[in-house]
Amino acid sequence: MSVPANRSVTTAKAELDAPGSGLAPLGVRRRTRIGLVSGGLGAYWPQFPALLPQLENSTAFVTRRFQEQAAEVVDAGFVSDERESAVAAETLRAADCDLIVMFLTTYLTSSMVLPIAQRSSTPVLVIDLQPTEAMDHASFDTGQWLAYCGACPVPEVANAFRRAGIPFRSVSGHLRQESAWARIDRWVAAAGIRGRLRSARHGLMGHLYPGMLDVSTDLTAVWATFGSHVEVLEFDDLRERVAEVDPEQTRERVELARQVFTLDDSVDENDLAWAAQVSVGLDRLVQDFDLDSLAYYHRGLAGELHERLGAGMILGASLLTARGVPAAGEYELRTSIAMLAAETIGAGGSFTEIQALNFRDDVVEMGHDGPAHLGVSARHPLLRGLGVYHGKRGWGVSVEFDVRRGPVTAFGIGLDRDGSHAFITSEGAVVDGPLLQIGNTTSRVDFGGDPGLWVDAWSRTGIGHHWALCIGHRAADFGAAASLLGLEHRHVTL
Repeated sequence: MSVPANRSVTTAKAELDAPGSGLAPLGVRRRTRIGLVSGGLGAYWPQFPALLPQLENSTAFVTRRFQEQAAEVVDAGFVSDERESAVAAETLRAADCDLIVMFLTTYLTSSMVLPIAQRSSTPVLVIDLQPTEAMDHASFDTGQWLAYCGACPVPEVANAFRRAGIPFRSVSGHLRQESAWARIDRWVAAAGIRGRLRSARHGLMGHLYPGMLDVSTDLTAVWATFGSHVEVLEFDDLRERVAEVDPEQTRERVELARQVFTLDDSVDENDLAWAAQVSVGLDRLVQDFDLDSLAYYHRGLAGELHERLGAGMILGASLLTARGVPAAGEYELRTSIAMLAAETIGAGGSFTEIQALNFRDDVVEMGHDGPAHLGVSARHPLLRGLGVYHGKRGWGVSVEFDVRRGPVTAFGIGLDRDGSHAFITSEGAVVDGPLLQIGNTTSRVDFGGDPGLWVDAWSRTGIGHHWALCIGHRAADFGAAASLLGLEHRHVTL
């Protein structure tokens, strides 16, 4: 099972979930749910009989565009006054949407929009898409002009939202303007992140790496911020499941590892077999506790079983991450959440930290030992045998690769003094050059300037020392998701 440079993250997941892979398929908990309501001022309909049918055609076009997305669309219909808006608001409240889109087809009063935002307690995106790029001024009458008047109430609605303490978001354009739809699509992707995190179950297994004060995370704050469930696990939960794995299942997982990875000569067969057995046990743990992500660490002692379990997790955690269940070492709950957000929009998201700075080439070398996202690899990922895991107890096999060349986004979740979270991003590019060959995922990232200045700016944001390295320039997507989640977005540029 090779990993060509042009393979997408979603393709990698599909290959590992496919029948015959030996892996149980892992699905998304639920589809993104978008509420849609359209409207205009009912006073116009008797005055201009041709207007409403034209607006309904525009509404049908918008509805089709939303239905073409990989999202569930709850269509609350077309409203013409505040009483109909109240009915639509109740429909959307009951639907528990991840985002509500209000299509302003012509002028309407803000009293028709505000109740939809207030009653649903769901983020709202206001869109106004006029029929074409411009009116035909020579031939248009008043009724035809009004079909182009959707932008007219946008400032009014924005003012009403501000005075009601509701965040305002809008996209203005015309029906077939792809740049406007790209902005709308970004909000839909952000809604996917919000929905995924709202329903997620994060596993947290083991204990904090001693002394890592930045990694310490308030579990109640995770619930309050994202709506996620955090399942606190013991390594005993994994131990019992690993003990139940039979030799044939271990053999099959070893064979899968030989297909997915290139095995370096340093790999010990016994260590590989143990990692394969732990991998099967990890799959069972994820299924039994219905997990969407996993963060873990266990220090261990003198080669005892729990130490061996912690040291044997890299293979299984990497396979889980590639299949859409991000796994992060060192008890990094916030990074596993960031990785899940990145996975939701197809950006991958591999566990990473700063490894070194190269002032000759102006790059930041970043990566990590331990679990990695196989779907972002530039080449066939390598399994390397290690007799020592730096800073950790145990030994075994580790994953080594470079993220594929091109644009990337560093994305993590910061935690502030008052307990609030923030989405933190910086965009760069993975470039060619020499890499360490020590069983780590190492990439050379050019952020457009002096790497020392980048580290200083990045560190001032409140980021911890881990984050997700994502494919593509996705800062705007994560910024939109932060908006829907009510979080600050901090973006670092040089």
